[in-house]
This record gives sequence, structure tokens and C-alpha cells, in this order.
Amino acid sequence: MTGNERRQAVLESLSSRAISASALAGKFAVSRQIIVSDIALLRAAGHPVTSTPRGYVLSAKEAQIGIHKVIMCRHLNEGIEDELYTIVDNGATVLDVIVEHSVYGQIQIDLDISSRYECDEFLKKLRASFAAPLAGLTGGVHFHTILCPDEQCYERILEALRKKGILVES
Repeated sequence: MTGNERRQAVLESLSSRAISASALAGKFAVSRQIIVSDIALLRAAGHPVTSTPRGYVLSAKEAQIGIHKVIMCRHLNEGIEDELYTIVDNGATVLDVIVEHSVYGQIQIDLDISSRYECDEFLKKLRASFAAPLAGLTGGVHFHTILCPDEQCYERILEALRKKGILVES
């Protein structure tokens, strides 16, 4: 299989569900670094491949059915699980986390978390890496783009986050 053929096959393996570089490497019998390079080349060719904590996905935020809303939240690191559970338990997907850094400007990371299981997997990786959450750069203040199936879902999330003291309202 040539490099071009492999990249096409990698692209065909990607979907809206994340797949890790290691899993792709195993599937195509190459190293993880080859897959990382392939992903970079696919992006350079204009393919909308996004990195998430769980792996690579074909990014199609604008094509996802529902209402995209941006919410502002504030909590300490201990509040991450409660915040994410509140959002997914009320029927939405957490598409990303965004912070406004005073030096670097906007930093945005795709998450694509839509269940407690995915939340738990994200938190396991975060804890295992000893990495600080992005909100730590901004005193706990951060934004999430969430995908809600309807306006009622969005309102439920706002109310639940408000009750928990997590929602920041301007």
C-alpha cells in the first residue's frame, strides 16, 4: 500500500466517532508517528480532520443536527466532572472548550463528549497525564460550544448549571 493509498484509507476510516492514532496504526500496520504524519498531510490537503482527547474525527460541527450554543462557565478543577455530567445528562454534546488567554489569545480544544462514559474517559486521560485543565489558565473561566437537539435541552442545561453555580451570565 502506498502512502497515498494509506492516507485515503485512513480518511475513509474516520467518522464522527473518534479513533486513536494507535488504533489506526494497528489497522494499517504502521507506526503511530506515520499516522500522525498522515493526518497532518490530510489536513494540509484540506480535509477537516480534528484531534480530540479520544482520537481523530472528521470535523463536521456545522453539519451536526441541532442547536450550537456557547456557554460561559467557571469552576475549580474539581468541578469538571459535575459540569460535563450536567451537560450530557441533559441531552447535549460538549463539542469543545475555549479559554481567552491574555497572551496567547483564544485557545480552543475539541472534546466531542456526549455521554458519561466519554466524560469518564476524558477525565482518566486528563488525570493520568498530570496536565492542568485549560480553565486553570484563566482562573476557572472558560467557554464550551454545546450541541443541543432543541431549545428545551439548552434551557435545561442553563438552569442546571445556574443552580450549581457553574454558569457565568453576562
